[in-house]
Amino acid sequence: MLSLFHRLQDALDASRRLDFLGPLLLRLYLVPIFWMAGSHKLADIGATSAWFGNPDWGLGLPFAEQLAWAAALTEMGGALLLLLGLGVRWISLPLIVTMLVAIFAVHLPFGWQAIADASAPFANERVLGSVEKLEQARALLKEHGDYDWLSSSGKLVVLNNGVEFAATYLVMLVVLFFSGAGRWLSLDYWLARVLRRSG
Repeated sequence: MLSLFHRLQDALDASRRLDFLGPLLLRLYLVPIFWMAGSHKLADIGATSAWFGNPDWGLGLPFAEQLAWAAALTEMGGALLLLLGLGVRWISLPLIVTMLVAIFAVHLPFGWQAIADASAPFANERVLGSVEKLEQARALLKEHGDYDWLSSSGKLVVLNNGVEFAATYLVMLVVLFFSGAGRWLSLDYWLARVLRRSG
């Protein structure tokens, strides 16, 4: 029995040769997310700045224009750096800050769930109200529209806008901050090797 355990442990240890895949997959997953977020902000930086600054229908943040530019450029630049595996630990820090701002300034009032689902844990009053609205929307579409066509590409849902996605991206960035970009398929790895040889 002990011999079997050792063989299994050896197989697990051998899999560490592929440990570069974890950071690589995290990086590649986050690239389009931050690229899209940054490019949407930059596409209409005036509207983004207005939303950042307006206390009535926006975030009510000070220095709104500067923060809008900083967020957009951090997200787009961060996407490129994550893709290349360059400065991954460094760029993770400002991206972590953008996720914390998103969580606390944008998503927290809406609870945990990104998509309203009354059966999920942490379903709050807002989610339950959204589910009721969704049922009414479905009934209207079934009565007055082509509901089968509308739902043929996927389930009709209500975006709850909770912290779920932003918190997930935050966790991924924290892992990248501590693990780095990974071996073999990152510029960080190759630059570190060159610097070690020349040092």
